[in-house]
Parts: sequence; C-alpha cells; structure tokens
Amino acid sequence: MSEALIHALVFDPTGAPRELSSDEIRAWQPEQGLLWAHMNATQEQTQTWLQDTAGLPDVVVSALLAEETRPRSNTIGSGLLLVLRGVNLNPGANPEDMVSIRLWVEQHRIFSTCRRRLLSVGDVVTSHGHNPMVSTSDLLVRLTDRLTERVTDVIEDMDEVVAELEAAVLDDPNPSMRAGLADLRRDAISLRRYLGPQREALGRLQGETLSWLTDFDRLRLREIHDRVTRHVEDLDAIRERAVVIQEELNNHLSDQVNKRMYVLSVVAALFLPLGFLTGLLGVNVGGIPGAESPYGFAVFILILVVMVGFQLWFFARQRWL
Repeated sequence: MSEALIHALVFDPTGAPRELSSDEIRAWQPEQGLLWAHMNATQEQTQTWLQDTAGLPDVVVSALLAEETRPRSNTIGSGLLLVLRGVNLNPGANPEDMVSIRLWVEQHRIFSTCRRRLLSVGDVVTSHGHNPMVSTSDLLVRLTDRLTERVTDVIEDMDEVVAELEAAVLDDPNPSMRAGLADLRRDAISLRRYLGPQREALGRLQGETLSWLTDFDRLRLREIHDRVTRHVEDLDAIRERAVVIQEELNNHLSDQVNKRMYVLSVVAALFLPLGFLTGLLGVNVGGIPGAESPYGFAVFILILVVMVGFQLWFFARQRWL
C-alpha cells in the first residue's frame, strides 16, 4: 500500500497537518480533522483501497482511475468529482504535456489520484506553515490556485518567447525561426486544449450546491476562474501573434527570393541578345561578316558594348534597375 499512497494527511482544527499510516486512515473519524489522501493511480492496490478502505462508489473509483480524462466538475450526492489539469514540470518533460489530478471531495475528506507527479500538490502540502488549512473548501481552492499559478508561469514564458520572435523577425529574419514558431504554436494549442474545458469546469464549480463550499471560497474560485479565462485569451493571442510572425517571416523570405530572381532576370535579359549574336556568328559556315578583316573582332566587341549600354539605359529609363 505504501507504493499506492503518496501521502495521507489529516489537518486538525488548528490547520496543522499530520501524516497518517494505513491503519490510522482506517480508524480516522471526522472529529480528528480534514483527511486528504493522495494516491498513485498507476498502482493496482489503489483501486482496491479506494473501494474497500475508503468505501467510495464504483463510479467515483472509475473516474479517479481513468487513464484519459478532461477537466470537469460533477456533483454526486453531497460529494464533488473534480478533474483538473496542471502543467508537467517534471525533469525532462514538456510543460504543455499537462498532468491530470482527479479529486473526490466530501465535507471532511478528500481523495485525489495522479498518474504522474504534480508539483502543485507538493506546494499545497508545504504551504500549511504560512497559512494553515481551515476547511475542505479552503484546501480545494488552494490546490486549484497553485495549479493555475504554475500555468501562469508557463504562459508568461511563452509570451516572452513570442515577444523575442517578434523583435527578431523585424531585425534579423532567419529561416531557422520557423522551427521555434512551430513549437510555440503547438505548445499554445496543447495548453489551450485543456485550459478551455478547465475554465468551464471551474465556472460550473462556482454554481454547485455544496453545503461545505463557503461563499468566501466561491469568490476565490471566481477569481481563479477569471485568471484561467485570461490564460485562455492569452494563449489565443499567442497563437495569433505567432501566425503574424510566420506571415512576416514568409513575406521577408519571399522578398529575398524575388530580389534574387529579379537580379537573375536582369542578367539573363542582358546576356540574351549577346548570346544570340555570339551564337549566330559562331556558326561554322562561310559568309560570316568581318571574318577576313583584322578589325572584325574589335568591331564586334564594340557592338556588344554599345548594345549592353543601350540595354542598361533602357532598363534605367523604365525603372527596372
């Protein structure tokens, strides 16, 4: 059971946490304080423990152990089934690969599961010393707040990246920027995919009729909901800015190609008549003008120079140069 149970804490009326063993969890009573058991959903013992020891309904256990989930909020009786997502800040992972946390919240106890480590959970566990837990809804709000705060840091980093790309595309456009733009747009789309439903889940949570969810904590959830809404809007703005940068980069690269093609076209236009004349006079048949004259080659070169000069004058007059 030690592998399945990440931590089990009971918060006494003063808010001080105390770690519980498996036997102490079974003997826990609401008078002891708020119980929070956080479990590893990948362990086989977790399902048995949630059904037998915690006594949760099968539908709740299935939701807590589901492999694929989307953020949602559902009231079942007097309890709350809440699924949220947090950014993946584990070493070597992409923050956009969001980690889900599934919670079953009752008035005096909370059960949560994760398939991967979520740093926001550790933040809540270690923050009790500065501001002790006072209720179930308080712990729920704190966890939601830390999940949102971690997302804020990631989105601010993305905003800095897109600002740097905007400056770079004006100062020194480079085809290598395309890879960075593609990564940025993919990351924004990935975050947006989960933050949209999470915004809806938090909005629905505010209206849930739960006796243990206080009015003050509803206001705090409304503030968190507003922040998530701003995050979704920021991600949409980042995607749009990335599209604008991509268009500006494409336009710049197209201009470079057009300039090079223009130079090649001018050079080809200059040498086309010259090539025609030299090819014509290079035919190995009799009757070539000036073939017998010692000044024939010099005259021919002079004619070519005059022709090039005329072409340059004509191009300049037409403003093609």
